[in-house]
Amino acid sequence: MKELAELRVAEWQRLLAAARRRLERTGGEPVGSIGLTDPSDAERRIVDLITDRYHDGSRARRVTVSLGELDRMLRRAYGTGLLAALARIDAPERTAGMVAALQAALRGRHAGEGWYSAWLGQVSRDGTAARLVRQGQGDLLARAAAVLDRLPARDVPLPVLAEWATGDATALYATPLADLVLWALRLWQGASPPSDRAAERRIWNDAGVLVDDLTSQVLVLNLRVAEEHTVARWLDEAAAAGMPFRATLQQLMSGPLTPQAREIFVCQSPAVVRAAAARMGARCAALVCTEGRASVACRRLLTAAAVAGARIRWHGDFDWAALRMTAAAVHRYAALPWRMGAEDYLEAVRTARDPLRGARAATPWDERLSVEMARAGYAVREDRLVSVLLEDLEPGTL
Repeated sequence: MKELAELRVAEWQRLLAAARRRLERTGGEPVGSIGLTDPSDAERRIVDLITDRYHDGSRARRVTVSLGELDRMLRRAYGTGLLAALARIDAPERTAGMVAALQAALRGRHAGEGWYSAWLGQVSRDGTAARLVRQGQGDLLARAAAVLDRLPARDVPLPVLAEWATGDATALYATPLADLVLWALRLWQGASPPSDRAAERRIWNDAGVLVDDLTSQVLVLNLRVAEEHTVARWLDEAAAAGMPFRATLQQLMSGPLTPQAREIFVCQSPAVVRAAAARMGARCAALVCTEGRASVACRRLLTAAAVAGARIRWHGDFDWAALRMTAAAVHRYAALPWRMGAEDYLEAVRTARDPLRGARAATPWDERLSVEMARAGYAVREDRLVSVLLEDLEPGTL
């Protein structure tokens, strides 16, 4: 296995900088693509190593890499994924004294803000910083700053934040580092010192971090993965029996999950899953249900599928909120709208309709859809279209 220090050489710098910027926009999810304009020969070789697309002598001015491709290459070559690799490359050096420890923390992006200065002042005055330095843990202040650099977030699971900032998914569970970050967040939010775990969760939640990974769940049918750990076996056994399976975020994060299906259908209503299981059982195509707005568990699973190269076909209600979710899925996962065109709507609205409410949404995959829905003034719920959707879930239909 290669050493991560190799990634600090010049030909990696622009690519990894672009990856960092992309992860800031996706909340740590390795989705989407990054690119280099006018790459050097050395950079072009790196991109070809990752993608195997630029070895034919092409001198394209811009080369692109998906974060999924980069993540897979790092796992093959270095035994670690993109988040952990970046965290370890960027890890602060151990500091020799309290002044150096505080100076390292002052390089954080929140430096100069009142709450941040108050936090560093308090850890300095009460002896915390000096104690950490004596124990050889002075770098924890800079690590805490690295965590705070990624906040506030939007529904980022605590293990993802920890891995993204430190390279260790467990680094923010009841550790001195977690205490430092919570101390800073409390000052940032003007909150009282947490009296119990529930109060700690509220502080994390107010910073956009999801701590309770058991309540976030995703409903699936016939979704098999490449791995062989416990959760993978549960998914495989459920798929073999053609039974719907509900996975928690905690289960999804207990080990790597690589969906095997080359095509995954996404629906909004559990009624579709229930009917598909009853009609087709184990023959049904891989199906994921958002149950309304996709949970963090659902988004994590779909991200893993997109990274693995699966084609995601997305369906939801014909209403403005669901259309916005469909547009977001197209952007996030390169999803293909599934029976979500104007003709599909016009056929459905003939027999099943509800009042259409809310602000109009754009439908860039089929601009006519938004026009026809606004003209008709009716919404159509997905659970009224079950029989139509089941036709596509038969093996080999699409």
